[in-house]
Amino acid sequence: MVHVLSSRTLLRPSDPERSRTFYGEQLGLSVYREFGTGPERGTVYFLGGGFLELSGRSDGPPSPAVRLWLQVADVTAAGEELRARGVEIVRPAVKEPWGLGEMWIADPDGKPIVLVEIPSDHPLRHRPGI
Repeated sequence: MVHVLSSRTLLRPSDPERSRTFYGEQLGLSVYREFGTGPERGTVYFLGGGFLELSGRSDGPPSPAVRLWLQVADVTAAGEELRARGVEIVRPAVKEPWGLGEMWIADPDGKPIVLVEIPSDHPLRHRPGI
């Protein structure tokens, strides 16, 4: 088996500075490291148990196959905080039939981002008998 030491999701935004403003200031992610110089420098953000790297530039639209799933403690509070920071809520927080609280936003290139609250009694947190 491959011994993975670290991982990250790589995004190539169409406007790197606009995306850095979104992920760093509006979404409030903390910077892990930066590299390079100029407007297309790379920025790596902490993303819970992983990292999100913005580097380079894309001339095409984002792939609809890639989405970000971010677990938060309170999806309603996260929505209020993001709205106050000017983030458009694509779909307000709702409790899904499968028991998770989900709210959808999008990054400046339209990349879908779901913020998820997992209730303390949900099977993703606890499996009885295991």
